[in-house]
Amino acid sequence: MQKKKAYKTAILGILMAIIFVQSMVPFLGFIPTGFVNITIIHITVIVAGIVLGPVDGGIVGLVWGIGTIIRALTSPTSIIDTTVFTNPVIAILPRVLVGLIAGWIYLWFKNHTKQQVVGMGVSAAIGSLTNTVLVLVLMRVMYSSTMAKAYGTQTDLLNKLLLVIVGTNGVPEMIAAIIIAPAISMAILKSNKFLR
Repeated sequence: MQKKKAYKTAILGILMAIIFVQSMVPFLGFIPTGFVNITIIHITVIVAGIVLGPVDGGIVGLVWGIGTIIRALTSPTSIIDTTVFTNPVIAILPRVLVGLIAGWIYLWFKNHTKQQVVGMGVSAAIGSLTNTVLVLVLMRVMYSSTMAKAYGTQTDLLNKLLLVIVGTNGVPEMIAAIIIAPAISMAILKSNKFLR
């Protein structure tokens, strides 16, 4: 039991370090496009939720959120970073929920079905959508006029713009998560008996 706890703590620490580096270095965790960033950091949070459980997944998500705020303050990569991603509600809340929700969904599949890989894929898909949808909805609710001004559009056309972002960013992010998160999670779980 003590070895299992120590191993989980070590994995948690490693994933938190990876998230922090991904948050700060372009192309390791996000691809800056100038318009919005295409995120791949969520995959690490989803893996944490699957492998370590919802609480640790939420902790890794929290580190991602804090890294988002630091990056927005120190080296913004899009035209809305300093305005939008310095707000903890947008920068932190969706990221924490990614880890929690991915972990809960995987646990449900693990406890109620024998479809472990399917559970990982569903966790990855819903975890990814959680981030995309929550960030965009919160941005729309809290910063509609700022976003309309930044993107040179009218406020009433902002919904169409956000749907385009879901299609161009959210869908590829979800597909990447569905493919990569289960592969990494299975490798980690198979390599260590303490996490099974």
